[in-house]
Amino acid sequence: MHEKELIISELEAAKELFYKKVQESIQEKFDLESKLILAKQDAIELAVQVEKLAETAFEQTTSHILEDARLRVSTAETSAAEAAYQIEEQIRSATEGAVLSIVDQSKSAIENALAVAESAGDRTKQFVASYVDDLNLVDEIAALKSQNVKLQKTMSDLESQLLVSNNEMNKLKLELEKSRQQATAYELLARDTEKELLEFQKSIRETAIQQEDEVKSLLEKMKKDSADKRKAASKAFKAELETIQAAIEAAKETVRAKDEAYVRRCEALQRSLKASESASKAWRQRAEMAEALLSKKVGIGENGDEETYVVNGGRVDLLMDDDSQKWKLLTNGPRRKIPDWMVKRIGFICPRFPPRKTNMAEAKLSKFKSLELPKPDEVWSIAQEKPKEGDTLVEHVMEKEIIEKKRKALERALQRKTIKWQKTPEEIKLEPGTGTGREIVFQGFNWESWRRQWYLDLAPKAADLSRSGITAVWFPPPTESVAPQGYMPSDLYNLNSAYGSVEELKYCLEEMRNQDLLTLGDVVLNHRCAHKQSPNGVWNIFGGKLAWGPEAIACDDPNFQGRGNPSTGDIFHAAPNIDHSQDFVRKDIKEWLNWLRNDIGFDGWRLDFARGFSGSYVKEYIEASDPAFAIGEYWDSLAYEGGNLCYNQDAHRQRIVNWINATGGTSSAFDVTTKGILHSALHNQYWRLIDPQGKPTGVMGWWPSRAVTFLENHDTGSTQGHWPFPRDKLLQGYAYILSHPGTPVIFYDHFYDFGIRDVITELIEARRRSGIHCRSPIKIFHANNDGYVAKIGETLVVKLGHIDWNPSKEVDLDGSWQKFVDKGSDYQLWLRQ
Repeated sequence: MHEKELIISELEAAKELFYKKVQESIQEKFDLESKLILAKQDAIELAVQVEKLAETAFEQTTSHILEDARLRVSTAETSAAEAAYQIEEQIRSATEGAVLSIVDQSKSAIENALAVAESAGDRTKQFVASYVDDLNLVDEIAALKSQNVKLQKTMSDLESQLLVSNNEMNKLKLELEKSRQQATAYELLARDTEKELLEFQKSIRETAIQQEDEVKSLLEKMKKDSADKRKAASKAFKAELETIQAAIEAAKETVRAKDEAYVRRCEALQRSLKASESASKAWRQRAEMAEALLSKKVGIGENGDEETYVVNGGRVDLLMDDDSQKWKLLTNGPRRKIPDWMVKRIGFICPRFPPRKTNMAEAKLSKFKSLELPKPDEVWSIAQEKPKEGDTLVEHVMEKEIIEKKRKALERALQRKTIKWQKTPEEIKLEPGTGTGREIVFQGFNWESWRRQWYLDLAPKAADLSRSGITAVWFPPPTESVAPQGYMPSDLYNLNSAYGSVEELKYCLEEMRNQDLLTLGDVVLNHRCAHKQSPNGVWNIFGGKLAWGPEAIACDDPNFQGRGNPSTGDIFHAAPNIDHSQDFVRKDIKEWLNWLRNDIGFDGWRLDFARGFSGSYVKEYIEASDPAFAIGEYWDSLAYEGGNLCYNQDAHRQRIVNWINATGGTSSAFDVTTKGILHSALHNQYWRLIDPQGKPTGVMGWWPSRAVTFLENHDTGSTQGHWPFPRDKLLQGYAYILSHPGTPVIFYDHFYDFGIRDVITELIEARRRSGIHCRSPIKIFHANNDGYVAKIGETLVVKLGHIDWNPSKEVDLDGSWQKFVDKGSDYQLWLRQ
């Protein structure tokens, strides 16, 4: 009985589980069908929306685009419908087949189970009856066991059928998942289609708006052009009328002037006749009186007139009280005092040169007398003297300022006297291409200097620069400029710039001159910014004192419609390029340079963008203005191969030398070649510093007297940083250029901001002691990966890098040498004892 109950309970549990699985599968089928219906509705709604959007957008476009979009939408819709129908058919066939098979199998299994159960019940009843009837129990038990075996077999079959049904349900789920993924893919496709349509519609709208804006702008431009043309025509007509009126007035004025001149001429003739008559009368009287005196017939004052006779070297002069001034004018002419402004002008005409250097040998042989100047204590006592009561210093405070100025002047005189005796260079002819040959130039500004009152900041540094050994100071562009840095000049005669006023500039130049420093003005001659637009809207009308027009602009300048001759150099595209072949342009520039030289006080020039015009014009300008020193900026690219600097830079330095040749050697040029080579050479590639002929590889090796060496300037360094020198190699770089021939330039930032001022001053002192100048000979002993060794002149040896070397190891180096500077593996300097 217990086993039967267990079997029945298991059958009921299996039945309930089966019905539950069937219900779940039916529910999943209904859920899938509902989702499919919703997806179809969404797809239909999406297709409707897409169609509406397409209709709205395509009405504004062409017909073939509309037809293409409709075909795409219909294709997407049909493909979505077909996919949905296929999915639905697959789901329906799969679910119906699976459910029917499961139901049939379940019914047959239940029926078998019920039959087995009924047979078991009958057997049980028979067993009970047989037990009651005392039948054979062993046979019944055996039959019952066989029935149990059959029942277990039936249960196992049912379980296997349930597993098969579960596998089919899993397959059905997989197919449903695939259908879902396909539906999602079609939904994404529909979204992408909608997005493309929206983007297409947006692009159509933007295109329409842009076309509308272009049409409007074109109409406005046409209206503006017509208005401008009318204004220009009316203005031209008015100008022509004014010209005619001016011509008429000028003709009237000319006639009037001729009449007045004729009247004045007549009056002058009348006056000259009267004067000649009176003169002849006076000479007649003189002759008569002289004859009377000689014959002693007439005495002095005989006629009662106040007359005076003066005998001077045998000549008798008659001075009459009333007409004595007239006689003086007639005989001697007018005598007027020359005004002060004319005296100053006559003094300014003489060119200013640096003070003549004193030769020590000549000074010892000559009868030289030193200046009898007061001692420093006496000089300071003037300033420390206190004013007394009743003294003029109390009443007039200005006299105290005069005393202070005198004290400073005496101090400067004492200092100049000391410097002159300390420095005893050779007598060298002053040339604009070299200066004295011993110049050390200081660039007195950087790219941001215009933000301060620069002239007032620079002026107090004059004494410090002079003590450090600087001989020339390069000033920023002084003219009014569109760009505050000064390199886009407009009115050349307006020197009120971002760096300061013209009075501050003159004060700064005077301070430099008091310290015997040459001042180099940065002049921009290649281009100039216009003040006005031409009638066609191009900025090519200049203002100020030099009111040039398009005829002063090179005709091949692509941006400013010049009417001059083609440019003789490279085009500077940011401003109108000046045509230097025009006679009036060269005349005006030469007058302007002489004005800067004589009236303002500059001693020389730094020529900006010198490759923009021929060097022959530079020669003409230098010969006309006679500067003490001139430097040209000829900067173009070096030769590179594979991103690395080429060893052979002869073509680059040849272009610079050609420009110097074109100037006739009247100007030097920045040695850009040496700067570029130093960038790589100081990184253990010192072999770059010697060419196959054993000379330096820059302009310094070919024409050292015209080579101006430098490491950085306002363009390559400062805040622009177009081509900065390696920061960790600055000391080596200055050791190279300050010990070698050529004219070295020191950058403001390095001297005052980088903390290497003492090092630079020490190198300048070594250059001064060894007598290095721009033409000093050089002999290179070593140039390899380890370092560089060279002898400059006869008294200086320099070593760069970590090469193991000293003068005693060099066979070709004679004499006794003393180490002057020792910076380890950076550089070392020796001076001959």
